[in-house]
Amino acid sequence: MRFADIPGHEEVKARLREMVDTDRIPHALLLEGPAGSGKFALARALAAYIHCTDRTPDGDSCGKCPSCRQHQAFNHIDTLYSFPVVKKSGKPAVSDDYAELFHEFMQKYPYMDIDRWLESLDNINAQPQIYVEEGNELLRRLSYMARQSKYKVVLLWLPERFKEETANKLLKLVEEPFADTIFIMVSNNSRGILPTIYSRTQRIMVKRYDSDEIAAILESMGYDADTASQCANIATNVNEALKIAGVSKERLQYFEFFVSLMRKAYGRKVAELREWSVAVAALGREPVMQFIDYCTRLVRESFIMHLGDPRLLTLNADELAFTRKFFPFINEKNVIDMIALFDDARRDIAGNANAKIVLFDVAVRIIMLIRRT
Repeated sequence: MRFADIPGHEEVKARLREMVDTDRIPHALLLEGPAGSGKFALARALAAYIHCTDRTPDGDSCGKCPSCRQHQAFNHIDTLYSFPVVKKSGKPAVSDDYAELFHEFMQKYPYMDIDRWLESLDNINAQPQIYVEEGNELLRRLSYMARQSKYKVVLLWLPERFKEETANKLLKLVEEPFADTIFIMVSNNSRGILPTIYSRTQRIMVKRYDSDEIAAILESMGYDADTASQCANIATNVNEALKIAGVSKERLQYFEFFVSLMRKAYGRKVAELREWSVAVAALGREPVMQFIDYCTRLVRESFIMHLGDPRLLTLNADELAFTRKFFPFINEKNVIDMIALFDDARRDIAGNANAKIVLFDVAVRIIMLIRRT
């Protein structure tokens, strides 16, 4: 991965180049920002630039020297990848156990879609984490000197998924790092990082791509201009746009579940809402949280429709057709409480609450909220 391979983010790239060119690389760097903004690609490009032995005059790795070729093959001896995994049968799990799978994932999904990583792990119900065993393994491997480069580089994806004991173990490494070690962390939710680790990093914000940039990225991937533009206007990031462009079954299913929820709730069909909650819960924990996020978005879009400006909407054709009829039921008397209800439900399910109970509680409360007009 080279800087030239990554669209946009020119200011971030310039700042990263300057760190390397002046040899003022922080021992712990954090690239933070929304998902699907190319942060991990920037981290990979930075690692390649650090190790490149023949950097180009325009400030990029050459892509041809032995170090660059090793980065391209994911086997650079002084580069370590650390990322969330799941335990198998309760056994200790470290990133190296999933190295080959992760390499394939990075190549296929360079914008690092966590949902696709769950699919790769073949466990959509799991909540991948970075376990204490990973901290022990990093400590062991980093205790060796860099072998062919000036610096060892740890590319750490999603430090917000540290187990608490893992974070505490790595805190000392971040506070008192080996002189030849650089941590490059990439976070979608920096508020979830242990504050003592977060405070010891030098942070760079990577902004989300705008609609035109997302459309250009999709076109570069082979999508026609009309499809790319339509998906970019609906999506909030590249990963979401790619799902929409691929006619995501999940999005269609979420739409059908949302419509069913609102219609049954308006009709006060409690028995059918119980069946609905069982069907949605069967999706699995992570997909249920994604569905709740989808519900929150459609509620907001319905409220925005009161403004009468279609340019503010990010709906596909089916969603727009439904929302034109539905939006009068979302108003200033219930929109805040309804969004808070979905936010609370997502938090509870993320905390391993019983999804069927949480969803049925949501459905019953919607019965009362939807009639506030």
